[in-house]
Parts: sequence; C-alpha cells; structure tokens
Amino acid sequence: MPEVTTPYATGTPCWVDLMAKDQQAALDFYRDLFGWQGQVGKAEFGGYAVCELDGKAVAGIGAATSPDGMPQPPTVWTSYLATTDAQATQDAIVAAGGTLLVPVVDVGDLGRMLIAADPQGAVFGAWQPGEFSGVKVVNEAGALIWNELHTSDIPAATAFYGEAFGIEFEPLDGADTYWELRVGGRAVGGATLLANDPPGTPAHWLTYFAVDDVDSTVDALVKRNGTVLAPPFDMVAGRMSVVADPQGAPFAVIRPTSR
Repeated sequence: MPEVTTPYATGTPCWVDLMAKDQQAALDFYRDLFGWQGQVGKAEFGGYAVCELDGKAVAGIGAATSPDGMPQPPTVWTSYLATTDAQATQDAIVAAGGTLLVPVVDVGDLGRMLIAADPQGAVFGAWQPGEFSGVKVVNEAGALIWNELHTSDIPAATAFYGEAFGIEFEPLDGADTYWELRVGGRAVGGATLLANDPPGTPAHWLTYFAVDDVDSTVDALVKRNGTVLAPPFDMVAGRMSVVADPQGAPFAVIRPTSR
C-alpha cells in the first residue's frame, strides 16, 4: 500500500474533505463504495470525521454549517494544498488576487487551515500540519490519486498558484488542453480548461479516487442513488468516470493504466 511517510511539499495536494448536509448518510455511502471507516468525531471539532482505509487516513467528512441567515455551502469535495506557514500563504493568496472564505484558523494541535478561492473562483484549502499531516495512503483503490483544477484562464491560474504556492504548470505532451501541476519537478496534479466541462460549470478542483474496476464502482454508486456525470471512458491515464454522490458532490473514479 503506497503509504505517505514524508512531509508534503508546499503546494502539493495533501488532504480532501466533504461538508455534507447529512454527514451520517455521507459516511455510510463512502463506506459502502470505497470501504472507508469513519464515524462522527468530537464535538470540539464540529463532529468532523476522519475516514480511514485499513487504518490510515484518506479523507474527511463533516457536517455542512452556515452562519445564521446565510445559505448552506454547496456539497463539494475540497482539495487542500500543503503549506509550512498558513499565515504567509494567506497573505500570498490575497496579494495574488485570491479571495479568503475562511481565514487562517487553528484546528487544535492538528494543524492550521484556511479556505480560499482563486481569481477564477475555484475553491481550495491550505493546510499547515501540526500533529496531523494529511492523507496517509494514496494511489490505492479507495484512496486519493489525483487533484485537478478546472479553470477558465490557464495563464492567470499559473500566475496565481505560482505566486501563492510555487506550483508550476507544464503542458502535457500530446494534449492541447491539459497541464501538469508540478512541485519541485514532480507532478502533483493537473489542470484543464472549463471549455471541456458542460456549459455553465464554474471553476473548481475535482478530486479523483482510485478504484480497481470503474464500471462496477459506477454500478454500485448508481444503486446507492449516486449520479453519473460522465459515463466510464478510456483515456491516456486509464479508465475513468465522473460521478456525484447522493447529496450532489462531484468526484472522479479512475483505474490508472498502471494497475
């Protein structure tokens, strides 16, 4: 199992979480789909649940909340980028034209976090580790394998994420509308143009989970009241599908060509 044993470099996706209208229903759904184990957590952390795969942290699921009089946030998966200094990253995000949604906050002794949107509107988080570093297992069936930015403006995204996190965008050989996100010369994610999405889709980060069989996973998702947004198809990196859970949170599943 590809266990993460070294610290995440700044700019590397290091955690994903979901704020669900019905937290227990989400925990049950992902348990059945991916084999995750998780339960409602401590009240001091709003009941936030850290889900595990074979005893190792893979994702978080919390209960969606909103201030009085404000609409509930959309049910989506949020990608968190690693940082060694959340306050400095917050300052860099603002200086680069991003918008703060949740300013830097301490999460007990676990770490520090913030939520922001890039200039095109894609929402993401930043995580400064304390006792908790993030995802402990990746690239395994049921675990995080890829994080992908969907944006309307690649040059602007390149400038923003470069200034805020030191991420470099490199065109993918043989692909006209796909870029690799690189940190220290290593690919840590991807980026594509919103023109490839259905009309009206806002800028966003898409979370990919690895599976052993895309078609059977999609069948299982449908039986559990999930929705298929893009039926299974073959592409250069493997076989994949874009789906949404019963509460509407989109994500992708993929069986990479290496599996």
